[in-house]
Amino acid sequence: MGDVAILIPTLRRPDSLERALRSLFAQTGVSDRIEKIVVVDNDPAASARERVAMLQPACPWPLVYVSEPIPGVARARNAGLAATNAPLVAFLDDDEAASPGWLAALLAAQVETGADAVFGPITGRAPGAAGWLKPYLERFFGREGPASTRVVDTPWGCGNSLLVRATALPGATPFNTSADQTGGEDDLLFSGLKARGGSFGWAAEAWVEEFAPPHRATLAYTLARAFAYGQGPSQTAAHERNWPGVLRWMIIGAGQSVVFGAISLGLTVIGSPKRAELYDRTARGLGKLFWMKGFEPHFYGAREVARLDALASSRT
Repeated sequence: MGDVAILIPTLRRPDSLERALRSLFAQTGVSDRIEKIVVVDNDPAASARERVAMLQPACPWPLVYVSEPIPGVARARNAGLAATNAPLVAFLDDDEAASPGWLAALLAAQVETGADAVFGPITGRAPGAAGWLKPYLERFFGREGPASTRVVDTPWGCGNSLLVRATALPGATPFNTSADQTGGEDDLLFSGLKARGGSFGWAAEAWVEEFAPPHRATLAYTLARAFAYGQGPSQTAAHERNWPGVLRWMIIGAGQSVVFGAISLGLTVIGSPKRAELYDRTARGLGKLFWMKGFEPHFYGAREVARLDALASSRT
């Protein structure tokens, strides 16, 4: 019996989900470690059921389908955890494809660092993006870290991660469902882990590719996400009732907004392709200022279902 479960939450991305799953079927050096792969379908219409059933015969390990019909990113992750008791849990997003040595590298890094949560690098892909925008988008959807495997001070997101269940995932529902629509459920989780004295590790060889869906590979979407990422430090400090910390982050955000906003304006005037990076930095600064309820963009849950419905309608 294996000691690792791999969880993939998904929402109406059947082809992307199949790519992610087939990349897991090709994992090397871990055949005796994987207990099961769990796909959590967060679509109220259970649209992934047939695709998962089609792929089950090709999977070297049990491939479990779980339906969580109430849309919400935290709710989906919690539903996946409820389907396994494995002591180690790896997360792969449904728009990612893992390299053959991905899981082996995460496991080796966890042993080497002793960390409660281990993260790996991501190569962003934005096929079809405009030439001037593509480098920015691929950096945005990617993730870089240290050149070598080691302990790190700060966490990354859940996509491409390995968590020790006993320490990093407390209780039956460790992901806070208040983040169902906005995201940031992993920020809250890892903030709590850090407060409990938990540790983080980086697995330099645990590569995945992330393929941005067309409706997300846009400047408007990434700047909204950048704004939300900017909100993260202020919101975490507020969640901890660290009001001096909130003020500090707001001051930093004000400075970033002014400085990067001015530079981005100049780059826009001359048509520089580097302007997208400065728009991003400006948006992150604004997020630190406007972190309060009511300013949070909604990327998941019911709002994402509505967006996908609108896209489907526009094609018919």
